[in-house]
Amino acid sequence: MNRASSTISASLAASMRLQAVQAPVIPAVAALIREQPGTISLGQGIVHYAPPPEVIARIQTCLANPRNHSYGEAQCLSALKDAIVAKLATENGIEVRDLNRIMITAGSNMGFSYAVLAIAEPSDEFILPVPYYFNHEMAVTMAGCRSVLVPTDADYRLQLRLIEDAITARTRAIVTVSPNNPTGSVYSQAALKAVNGICRAHQLYHISDEAYEAFTWDNLPHFSPESLSAADDHTISLFSFSKGYGLAGWRVGFMVLPNQLIDAANKIQDTILICPPIASQYAAVGALEAEPAYYRENIRAISEVRQLVLRQLAQLGGCIDPPRSEGAVYVFLRVHTNERDITLVERLIREYGVAVIPGSAFGIQAGCYLRIAYGALQKKTVAEGIGRLVRGLKALVRG
Repeated sequence: MNRASSTISASLAASMRLQAVQAPVIPAVAALIREQPGTISLGQGIVHYAPPPEVIARIQTCLANPRNHSYGEAQCLSALKDAIVAKLATENGIEVRDLNRIMITAGSNMGFSYAVLAIAEPSDEFILPVPYYFNHEMAVTMAGCRSVLVPTDADYRLQLRLIEDAITARTRAIVTVSPNNPTGSVYSQAALKAVNGICRAHQLYHISDEAYEAFTWDNLPHFSPESLSAADDHTISLFSFSKGYGLAGWRVGFMVLPNQLIDAANKIQDTILICPPIASQYAAVGALEAEPAYYRENIRAISEVRQLVLRQLAQLGGCIDPPRSEGAVYVFLRVHTNERDITLVERLIREYGVAVIPGSAFGIQAGCYLRIAYGALQKKTVAEGIGRLVRGLKALVRG
């Protein structure tokens, strides 16, 4: 009986490929938060503001048409595609003449998974600068591929020589995330141009994740590698409506593909999603129709929260390395302690009612790092949330 049960259990186990994927950290931290009511979360990278009125109006238009409850087109609504083409030309310097190169996805995470499936065979390699965005590493592993991890420097800048040295015959793409999750670093135009040039020279893809394009601080510009001449055939650009547009729960983003990947991406889309959610596409159209002043004002408020966060973290003095945050909605904090990061996270939640994300989830193997997300905070709550964190770190690190 036991032998048979053991055999059945082994036969019905999850695939070894999936067992190799790290457990998602956000739900794990969320479970700890639920155990401690009143915890202030500095964990997930969301914004505090709601979408603009144009989004609500467009959703109402969508619901009024009975045909919108059926399947839609595999790629996207023509109105959304036209709006995206205009946005890319105006804001990113990207000219898209073949509209089939734009594909709407359920967030940019899905776009990254599509890119991996479209370009790689099992055992192929993807170069990820470390710290990496954990869902990228997870997607690569799920596809039966391998992440090649290349460290950034002490300021979280790309180390171009190390990236080029990591290229092998199995390399399919170099991945960049700018503004960066988790570090908040904004890669320079020169660095991103160099990565794109390395990809062109070695016949690799450059996957450019630009989900946080709206959030660059201290007058730093955002740069889209696909705006470079001759970049279209080897650059895959990922964008999201979740962050700057405040549509995280609607799960809508888009990717810009090279022509040679359109057929492959269409196969993936038809198999996994069939078509992008129609209501979410209407919401995205509304977001792109909104007055720019709506977003500018909300993003300005987040920039003020950022300044408050940095000022409060400065109270930690020698307990941490001086924090940096050039973009996105994160501070990646190195804490001077021998405590494991996950242990510190658990104690901060249970003893101080504040939640952050452990740096080990982003590929950091040595030292204690924490990712602090401040986009969900408003001025009236930032003092309490960061105050709890500062009090907790002062006590736990010195202890």
